[in-house]
Amino acid sequence: MAGTSARVVGTLGTAQTLAWASSYYLPAMLAAPMASELGLPSPMVYAAFSGALVASALVGPWAGQAIDRHGGRIVLLGTSLLFSLGLAMLGLTQGPWSMVIAWLVIGVAMGSGLYEAAFSSLVRLYGQNARGAITGITLIAGFASTVGWPMSAWMEAQFGWRGACFGWAAMHLLIGLPLNARLPGTPTGARTGMPPVDAPAQAVPSSAQAPDRPRTATALLAFVFAATWFISTAMATHLPRILEAAGASLAAAVGIGALIGPSQVAGRMLEFGLLRSVHPLLSARLAALAHPAGVAVLLAAGPALAPAFAILHGAGNGILTIAKGTLPLALFGTQGYGARQGWLMMPARVAQALSPFLFGLALDAWGANALWLSGAIGLAAFGALMLLRAPASSFRIH
Repeated sequence: MAGTSARVVGTLGTAQTLAWASSYYLPAMLAAPMASELGLPSPMVYAAFSGALVASALVGPWAGQAIDRHGGRIVLLGTSLLFSLGLAMLGLTQGPWSMVIAWLVIGVAMGSGLYEAAFSSLVRLYGQNARGAITGITLIAGFASTVGWPMSAWMEAQFGWRGACFGWAAMHLLIGLPLNARLPGTPTGARTGMPPVDAPAQAVPSSAQAPDRPRTATALLAFVFAATWFISTAMATHLPRILEAAGASLAAAVGIGALIGPSQVAGRMLEFGLLRSVHPLLSARLAALAHPAGVAVLLAAGPALAPAFAILHGAGNGILTIAKGTLPLALFGTQGYGARQGWLMMPARVAQALSPFLFGLALDAWGANALWLSGAIGLAAFGALMLLRAPASSFRIH
């Protein structure tokens, strides 16, 4: 990938790293000190985070439709400001209600500024040729947890959790806003001859327009996304505690957790390389098995093989993140992609919202054996992917 597209990928990938690190990966490091200072139980902080995920689900279709119509730059610029505002409000919070309001503002920013918005922006720019660009930004943003957890922990140790929130808010203004401002305002397709997303219906594979296919495929795909996001959110929120329950020390758990970011990137490089020539459906099926395999290894062998669990989970999650962008493109085409992404991801956001609380309860009750739950959900996602079929006239996504 060269020229304009490479610059777009680098710019958007860096902005996405910041967005994920300062929102999705924030509670793992700041929830405990936040709850302690505010005199709240930790589950209340996670409940507020869950509220943010519900807000993001409601905002998603609207943001996708806005990107379909106007492109991604203006939407992503707005989310940089929203992220900064929400994080500053979180740093100023004095009690449960102001904390909830701050998280809701962050949730609106998440619904219009994380991967779904980035993927929709790329499809708006590059149409059916967006697969490589989608992979590219996830290669960069795959380091969000590797960057975000240590950065949040360092800022919290140096300046307290409020200072960490203010630090992330400042980074959105000083780094995220200028990066999103560099995105092209006009679809590349308008200059290169590529059809834009709102091109006539021939941009969509004919088999994807059959009346019965979209309903079945949409339901299956929405379930897959909900299942896999439930798992990824549970791991992002509770991984250090899970590994401690499995017998690892806190220091080892943090170190092992840091393997997930590079493993996600390794999985995405595999998708970009060896799996690039195959249909996204095949790579998604292989990836869906990775977390259940890691669960089996960890629970059978104990903490000695905890790094293998982290690597398998991270690699599978990395590929599945790409699949969230490429599968709808492969199955349904480019027309109305952004709005469709918003609706497809709405159940996933609700699953995300419930995941920290529900998996936390399972972890309290069962300890490390709670991983059997996430493993079973992963197998169910694999089963749904096996029921999906690529359109007979499916085009190749480059």
